[in-house]
Amino acid sequence: MPLTDEPTDRPSGPLAREALALGAFDHVVSRLDGFRARAGQREMAAHIAETLSLVDWPAKPEKGDDPPPAGPRAIAVVQAGTGVGKSAAYASTVIPLALAQGKRVMISTATVALQEQLIAKDLPALAAVLPQPFVFTLAKGRGRYVCRLKLDQMAGGDAATSDLFGDEPDDKPSSADKGDALERVWAERGRIYERWGQMLDSGDWDGDRDRLAEPPEGDVWTPVAAERHTCTARHCPSYNGCSYYRSRARLAQSQVIVVNHDLLLSTLGLHALPDPSDCYLVFDEAHHLGAVAQGQFTESMDLMRGGWLDKLPRAVTDVAGAIAHPLGVDVTTLARELKAAQAELARRAMARLAESPEWLALSGKQGGMRPRNGRDGGAGFEFSLPNATERLEGGLLPADWEETVGQIATRAGALLKEFELIAAQLKVLARDDPGDAPRCAQLYSRIGTFAPRLQHMAATAELWLQAPVEGQAPLAKWLEAGIQNGLVTLSAHACPLNPGGLLRAHLWSKVRAAVATSASLVTCGGFDHFLHESGLAWDEDVKTREVQSPFDHASQGRLVVVQTQHDPKDVEGYSREMLDLLMDDLRHVKRGALVLFTSKALMKRAQDLLERGLHSELREKVLVQGESSRTQLLKRHAERVADGGASILFGLQSFGEGLDLPGELCEWVFITKLPFASPSDPVGQARADWLKAQGRDPFSELVVPATGARLLQWTGRALRTETDEAVVVCYDARLLRQSYGRRMLKGLPPYRLQRRDGDRLTEVAR
Repeated sequence: MPLTDEPTDRPSGPLAREALALGAFDHVVSRLDGFRARAGQREMAAHIAETLSLVDWPAKPEKGDDPPPAGPRAIAVVQAGTGVGKSAAYASTVIPLALAQGKRVMISTATVALQEQLIAKDLPALAAVLPQPFVFTLAKGRGRYVCRLKLDQMAGGDAATSDLFGDEPDDKPSSADKGDALERVWAERGRIYERWGQMLDSGDWDGDRDRLAEPPEGDVWTPVAAERHTCTARHCPSYNGCSYYRSRARLAQSQVIVVNHDLLLSTLGLHALPDPSDCYLVFDEAHHLGAVAQGQFTESMDLMRGGWLDKLPRAVTDVAGAIAHPLGVDVTTLARELKAAQAELARRAMARLAESPEWLALSGKQGGMRPRNGRDGGAGFEFSLPNATERLEGGLLPADWEETVGQIATRAGALLKEFELIAAQLKVLARDDPGDAPRCAQLYSRIGTFAPRLQHMAATAELWLQAPVEGQAPLAKWLEAGIQNGLVTLSAHACPLNPGGLLRAHLWSKVRAAVATSASLVTCGGFDHFLHESGLAWDEDVKTREVQSPFDHASQGRLVVVQTQHDPKDVEGYSREMLDLLMDDLRHVKRGALVLFTSKALMKRAQDLLERGLHSELREKVLVQGESSRTQLLKRHAERVADGGASILFGLQSFGEGLDLPGELCEWVFITKLPFASPSDPVGQARADWLKAQGRDPFSELVVPATGARLLQWTGRALRTETDEAVVVCYDARLLRQSYGRRMLKGLPPYRLQRRDGDRLTEVAR
């Protein structure tokens, strides 16, 4: 159903708009089967209706008229405790308000689970009862769709075709036997691609990766994924049947679009989604916004694999020759110099890593670094150490690195400019001669695969060259190294330190009407941390509201804080004591339980204990994150509990958020340690250094609120419905003993609080 240009019944005035939105919520509540009104849900709906009613969307100007003034903006921030029913509260108010004014709604989430809930359950139910119909759809990035042009070219199964798409030659075996193995791999891939093409032709598949019965591995999917740099859009011979552009057509006909935070932020300014200034935005799971923004504006470049640069000159000269484009630069020399600079920076980086205290300590225990002869012109080292990072403190680039990094920036930039000229000419040729469009599309895709790598190299190098400015937060700059498939990996990274500033500049400055909601926006008793991290602090158009959970936490649940003899700072002593206590407690589990660990190493130690004779009877009850897919683990967990047995899930941070285990599926939550972020996080370290330089306390400003937010999520796994009963056991006594622990407690639900010392339980006042 296409959008109407101008609704005839546009509500006039804030009171009319507020009444329309809240009236729509009441209408939905009264007509949905099995839907029970909740006081907190209506409180949330009323806050959204009142806040967004301030936004007046003026009628579109006639051709030739000046655009109307922007008018007021409004952003409703709502913490909605577990069980409030926030998706129904915001959807039933915002969507009718948008429809009445001829505007669209974008609902952005952080997890696939919530997207699926909205698309499969919440929005269909709402559409069935609202008087005004609407169309909704799920938006995905290009990379989730297949490129038919690539698919047809790769379906032959010839390993040589991989060169068309810039695949790394570094893994190409040198021996005949390994070469034969590679040919077999590509032959098998070719059969897969051929089958996918047949499925597209028969209508059995729509080109969406997520709709394949067996989701493919990344190395199988990537060569045929739709990407912007290899796409000529309407000039492509496969355009009319393109899976991605068909999805774009569905978006154009939809009033409500469900996206994720990554996609929304990554497409700002690219016109892939509705303009944020001309629609209503809802950010569910909004506590992720800061971290997602930081990730979106992080740049990185690979320093070890340079084989693709050997292919680049031939690809460029072949394409340029095919369209009679005179090259303005010596592509061969630029590529050779770029690869040499990449290798030189890798050599310097490896030398620095070898001298760092972290690496020296590790090498004494677990191995060391040794020379290697790389086929790709890499740094020439191998090592047998775990992954590690090395930060450039204060964002300062070593003086003797500047020339090398500058060479990377200039050479990559010059190649990119030549790519842009060739791409522009290809588009002109395809436009002027439609019969030549198929050839132009294939040529475009051949050079297009090199562009993202060049862009990342140029952007990262340019950020590394930026000198710190007095009075401003410096960039975080660091190296990451490790082992993957037996080979050294080494990369350079850079990103801004202030996610709030990024969001303020790139998102909120364009937004007219928005809702930001989550069950964990309030940390340590206030919204301050979220507002700063999300860029909404000091924004006069923001109105906050905390809506309490309908659960009676004090009668439905307990929070038990265990007193240990060892302090968590004594890592070895505490871990040993805590794990012994945990094993004893797990014997009391009769149905479902969740154990949350702060590190893989700690979880592995717990697994090792289960293998021993003393605790072996528990092993068959435990399901460990990573042993199989999350979906499979949760299915097995539910089956065990349904059969009347005990089932215990071991998990990390991702299991501490978004996991919905109601009733008997989770009667216990065991928290092994307060979930502080890793102290080795280079961005966190850089932010802490900057705050210290300003005379501020990073632990109080950043670490405690962030940990409190994670702890709120973790404890939130315990009670999921109003009839649940559960116990949360935290083995980290700092929650009661330290003042910062008490700050975190202020942000947790009002569970009945107890201290456990040995076998003695003592009630603790909140």
